[in-house]
Amino acid sequence: MLVQIPQVLGKAGVARCRAIIDAAPWVDGNATSGVQSAQAKRNLQLPEGSPAAREAGDLILDALGANPLFIAAALPLKVFPPLFNRYAGGQRFGNHIDNAIRQLRGTDFRIRSDLSATLFLTDPADYDGGELCIEDTYGTQRVKLAAGDMVLYPASSLHRVEPVTRGARVASFFWIQSTVRSDEDRALLLQLDQAIQSLALQQGQAAAEVVALTGVYHNLIRRWAEL
Repeated sequence: MLVQIPQVLGKAGVARCRAIIDAAPWVDGNATSGVQSAQAKRNLQLPEGSPAAREAGDLILDALGANPLFIAAALPLKVFPPLFNRYAGGQRFGNHIDNAIRQLRGTDFRIRSDLSATLFLTDPADYDGGELCIEDTYGTQRVKLAAGDMVLYPASSLHRVEPVTRGARVASFFWIQSTVRSDEDRALLLQLDQAIQSLALQQGQAAAEVVALTGVYHNLIRRWAEL
């Protein structure tokens, strides 16, 4: 399931993040590519683990930890430290599927990539092209969000970034290992959580129906969670 999360970073957060990364040196994006991806990928990237990537990444991780929709949609167990890329002058990333296992270089930190995330850091009016195209059961979903907005989607999805023909598209991208491995189960849990929140607003948190459904929600997580 594709989930759009608005304003993970507000205007001030986007400006701070861009100030950090725009002043840093960028390298060929294939520094983190697998063999197949390297054939399709043309962009620039902040070096993984660079001071700028760590500082800006911590800013994003703090924002994610305070975002209820991200927590509800991803049910995160581990989040890979955010990376940053830049597309300009016709650069693109052709169709590919993200690696199943991601390891942080020079460490023993690794995750199973259940979810992929793209956090947009450039306003759509500032560049042409650059849509993130994700293939799912409904066809091709074309995503181009406001600066500060993020999209979550299954890491198993075939996806691509269209060529950027004007301006530059800057974004953060990373992966999440969820406590619930199945995309279908996470989608059901998110729907249930949102229904419970809506009912709680109408009847109050102490209403018998809200308490009962909250119990169902947590018992389903207890059944499906992998820790």
